Amino acid sequence: MSNMDSGIGLKNMTDKATYERLEKDVTAVKNDIAALTDQITDVLNSFAGTAKKQASRGYAQARTNAESAMDDMSDRGSAMMGAAQDAASSIEETLEEVITNRPLATVGIALGIGFLIGAAWRR
Repeated sequence: MSNMDSGIGLKNMTDKATYERLEKDVTAVKNDIAALTDQITDVLNSFAGTAKKQASRGYAQARTNAESAMDDMSDRGSAMMGAAQDAASSIEETLEEVITNRPLATVGIALGIGFLIGAAWRR
């Protein structure tokens, strides 16, 4: 029986050694998973920070471009308004000069235009 007892004792020692080895392996795997989780978290946080910075830069650039376009459009609008006012003043001066130099011709032209408008209005 002692032979049998030694066989059972060897089996228990083997099982215990295997159990301890498996327990160490499981602990090592858990630690590796925890380390990987920390690394993934760090990478994702870094990625989020980088994405946020890029989005902020993109927003700032878009805002700058929009402000520049608005300023440019405002300048162009002011220039066009100035050109239109100059043209209106020039036409006004020309008409004033023509009316002053040829009053009878101006009255005749005005009557002719009035007649044409009246004739077109009747139809």
